[in-house]
Amino acid sequence: MGSDSPAPVRPRIGIAGITGRLGHLCAAEAGAQVSAGLTRHPRQAGFPGIFLTSEPAELAAHADVIIDVSHAGLVQHHAASFARASVPWVLGTTGLTSADMQAVKEASRHIPVLRAANFSPALTMVLQLARQLGSTLPASEYDAEIFDVHHRQKVDAPSGTALAIGQAVAEGREVAFDEVKRFDQNGARPEGAIGFAALRGGQVVGEHELRFLAADEEITLSHRALDRRVFARGALKAADWLARPGRRPGLYGMQNVLEGT
Repeated sequence: MGSDSPAPVRPRIGIAGITGRLGHLCAAEAGAQVSAGLTRHPRQAGFPGIFLTSEPAELAAHADVIIDVSHAGLVQHHAASFARASVPWVLGTTGLTSADMQAVKEASRHIPVLRAANFSPALTMVLQLARQLGSTLPASEYDAEIFDVHHRQKVDAPSGTALAIGQAVAEGREVAFDEVKRFDQNGARPEGAIGFAALRGGQVVGEHELRFLAADEEITLSHRALDRRVFARGALKAADWLARPGRRPGLYGMQNVLEGT
């Protein structure tokens, strides 16, 4: 009579930014798997059974993997703290500067780091298709425009996801994104530009559309999030994948999670 194999031990998850909209959802979706949370006001947070702290080093000491959905201004400090603690780091914070990205890359030399502007599996495929279309449709003939819609509370525009789509198009075209991105839509459109437009209002979860427009045809890629829990579930899937035994230091993305590589 064979014995059942033991269930895999799931990692203890720490959430940086646990009191934020996405952090709260991650905690609710993961349940008992969440062991710790990082917040500026741990005594006021109200998460029974979860260790709360305002110190990144203490968060790392109580977790096997960290989901970071806090604030871009904290990224450099978190990068140093989590690398020092040798804890895998899932980073969903957007609006990073070049100095922030350098800190992320430095941390990835010591720990596994997964960075994603959006944890949705379907949006990950949109990024892959955006890159492919960018490499196939010449910029001299096809204008690339990106449009995003979000709830009225969102503070950044364009969204981090919209920027990631634009970055994918630029990678496909083998051009520097910073040289072709266009946020100011006043005046004639420069050839090769990747344009952005944003709308903020109501409680829209998130909508993104990429359009390639030529003189005689156009193609549109679009994604609409219907429930914010899709982002939380994606982040938790990324955390489980990143924390697997034997995961080597490096910089990963959601594409790695979906492909299992």
